[in-house]
Amino acid sequence: MSGVVDALVIGAGPAGTASAILLARAGWQVALVEQDMYPRRKVCGECITAGTLALLDELDVGAGVRAHAGPELRRIGWMSESATLVAEFPVCTSGPYRYGRALPRQYLDTLLVERALELGVVVLQPARVRAIRGDPGAYQCDVDSGKSNRQTLHAAVVIDAHGSWQAGPGVPPNRRPTRRRQRPSDLLAFKAVFQDTQLQDGLLPIISLPGGYGGMVVAGMGQTTLACCLRRDTLSACRAMHRRLAAGEVVETYLRQSCIGVRESLEGSQRVGPWLSVGPLWPGAHPAAGGAVFRVGNAAGESHPLIGEGISMALQSAILLADELARHSAASASRSAPELQRRYARAWRAAFSRRLRVAALYAHVAMRPYLATPARGISARWPGLMGHAARLAGKTTSRMHHEHT
Repeated sequence: MSGVVDALVIGAGPAGTASAILLARAGWQVALVEQDMYPRRKVCGECITAGTLALLDELDVGAGVRAHAGPELRRIGWMSESATLVAEFPVCTSGPYRYGRALPRQYLDTLLVERALELGVVVLQPARVRAIRGDPGAYQCDVDSGKSNRQTLHAAVVIDAHGSWQAGPGVPPNRRPTRRRQRPSDLLAFKAVFQDTQLQDGLLPIISLPGGYGGMVVAGMGQTTLACCLRRDTLSACRAMHRRLAAGEVVETYLRQSCIGVRESLEGSQRVGPWLSVGPLWPGAHPAAGGAVFRVGNAAGESHPLIGEGISMALQSAILLADELARHSAASASRSAPELQRRYARAWRAAFSRRLRVAALYAHVAMRPYLATPARGISARWPGLMGHAARLAGKTTSRMHHEHT
């Protein structure tokens, strides 16, 4: 490659790769930098809403997604210590799909990167952006692809799509958000895959735990994804009781002991590979990096994973940003970066603010037995409330919808 691009995208998850695809379609020269080789497993609930399936069609990866995805998610559940409640999942009333599905990230991420390559995006993988210097229109980005392969890319626009638990690749220290020290309330995320579980196809249960929450779903090829978040103090207490076990083993033990639905679903199953973990998570909206580097996906903001909107928000934030940038040439967009940042931020808040608040409310209820128990009782009496909760969380929208902030 020449070393000069219109846009450098950092991170090849759904948000970063979708941004690269959309800008390449608009005629931009794009480089995409990803630190891991694909396919790879990743901590994620792996749920894809009906509306997100339509977005993946628009990115021309829908056929591959449907070929590998699990069954339609037609029921929603609430798993707690002593009971599992189930209700019908609300139908998406617009767009080509009525129900969402689940897809392992090793398939989704690979499909999106392959599509980016087809459109001429330069993919550097595995590679890391070590430093970013300069200003919009004239960024110098040091990229490390190994001991003997280091280069400097010149980019008019930089898009940051790294995970929220990371410091932010290459962003100058004075432009990074202030990260607080470790707290007992920090959320640590875990994921494992199981074969031959008893979880019913098409059921998406929320798992309510003292000091945590989670979810399970059949995500394709007969494998079930089990993902959860635990408070740091909850995990520490569990590890103190099981000192000889690794963190993932401790989490699995806690899930089995604390939730009858998990215990019954995993009866006779076999775990496929090790437990994965990341964290701490950083739910909420994240301010732009100094008004210059654009952020998408978890780098821009994330909801509590309880509602399974991570992939949806990642793709939608990429679309919002690409809509702003693609109206301009790269040179024009870099000159207008502060104004484009403000417009993108307004659109981002309009699209996601309610989702963030709803997810935070549900998460705090699920993690607290004194709230979760009455909530379970109300849901048992009026099962339709679980469907209404799914609607509030954005599960039945076919496209991005603006929300009152």
